[in-house]
Amino acid sequence: MEEHVLGITRFVNHLLGPLALSLLHALHITPENAELPIPQHLVMAALVVVIGTVLALLLRPRLSVEKPGASQQIAELLLTNPFGFGIKDCLEENVHHGALKMVPFVGTIAIFVLLSNLFGAMPALGSPTAVVTVPLACAILTFLYFNWQGIKHHGPVGYAKHFAGPVPWLAPLIFPVEIISTTARIVSLTVRLWANIFASDLLYGIFVGLLTSLSLWLTSKSQLLAVAFVLPLTIPIAFIGLHLLVSVIQAYIFTVLPSVYLGMATADEH
Repeated sequence: MEEHVLGITRFVNHLLGPLALSLLHALHITPENAELPIPQHLVMAALVVVIGTVLALLLRPRLSVEKPGASQQIAELLLTNPFGFGIKDCLEENVHHGALKMVPFVGTIAIFVLLSNLFGAMPALGSPTAVVTVPLACAILTFLYFNWQGIKHHGPVGYAKHFAGPVPWLAPLIFPVEIISTTARIVSLTVRLWANIFASDLLYGIFVGLLTSLSLWLTSKSQLLAVAFVLPLTIPIAFIGLHLLVSVIQAYIFTVLPSVYLGMATADEH
């Protein structure tokens, strides 16, 4: 299916496209679309980073212990909340050694995924996580991070033994299986996030298109003119709500699973 090019993507390519083309040519890389050398998902991902950074910079000077504002309370709910599904809550539940030190990395990935997912509900934007390379990048970073934490905690030799299992004579069998299983987490994280957001975006686009066609037909029938105006305003709200729900759930999953992997990588054998 051909991707709809957003206005902001054309604007960014108008400004930075020649520079991007020069860089790609210097690296002997040919872009798929010479008119849009900067892909739309890359523009959206960069916009997520910019918006997330601006929000953090605006929030920082407003932090207060005595009088927390509404923005601070929302940010604190992302970290910890009564339901126990905040970033800090997930880490403390699964990681028993230095969970607080891992909050910056896991929190950054989780908030990036959340904002990226939510972009799909906005008319002038698109979800970068609906393109497989973006979830793949997040999954690879997560994979490298939890393995690095495992190596830091156990040491290189100790972490390697972590994959061999508790029974020495079964180690030659268990070790390759564990390596494959651990590496497969990259695929698992990638496909789970990408498939859900891609499907949600696709369904939203299809049904909005169908409703627009139906509204145009109803407009031609004078006796159904009122229905023609009500349908495009009410029914898409349900799909926007569904997309918001999927976005939050997938961001939560991308918080829980890295927390579980970190807990497994830093766990001590008893």
